[in-house]
Amino acid sequence: MVKPSQPKGIKPKADLPEGAVEQGDSSLTGIKLIIVNTIITVLICFVFVGSNYFIVQGVVNSSADKIAAKLAHGEENSGEANAENAEGEAPERGIILDLGEFILNLSDPNSKRYLKVNVAIELSKAPHDPDLSAPTEGGHGSHGGGGGPSPLEIIQKDMEQFKPAIRDAIISVLSSKTAEELASLSGKELAKEQIKSAVDPIFGGEREVLRVSFGTFIIQ
Repeated sequence: MVKPSQPKGIKPKADLPEGAVEQGDSSLTGIKLIIVNTIITVLICFVFVGSNYFIVQGVVNSSADKIAAKLAHGEENSGEANAENAEGEAPERGIILDLGEFILNLSDPNSKRYLKVNVAIELSKAPHDPDLSAPTEGGHGSHGGGGGPSPLEIIQKDMEQFKPAIRDAIISVLSSKTAEELASLSGKELAKEQIKSAVDPIFGGEREVLRVSFGTFIIQ
């Protein structure tokens, strides 16, 4: 009998290698798993990014609200302070007492250092001071024809008696300093505060040192 002919190039099913079908199925299953894992990963990323966005947006909005509230509160306080300053009196202007030039030794332990400085202090007014806004006789103070000294000149003359004690207090404060201490801005400001504390008791409570000013300030 004649055997049925088969198309060329097609092997009989029995001739296929063992496990070929199984390998094909495994490859398809692996590809499916990769696709599923990729989709799940992408979804998780979207969920994570979206939740973070809403959280960060909430924090930013909350911070912005707090900052806006603080700024508004600060503007209100500033406006109230300005209104109070406008309604209240101007800062007190005192009497300037020029104490002249000081040349003194500093307390540097390893070398001789000198300080040359001009000092002036501004003092508050005393209850017995004459009114500075009052006109003097003749309208020109001590320079007018027959006029007496001006109120400011009267006050400054009254304070002359305190100058020796004030100068001594200033010398005590500054001579206790080293050149390094007085070289910095903070050191100078500290010296001014200490001078105020040392001079205030000299007036027995009648006057107060409002400010201390340094003119020429040379350390050699």
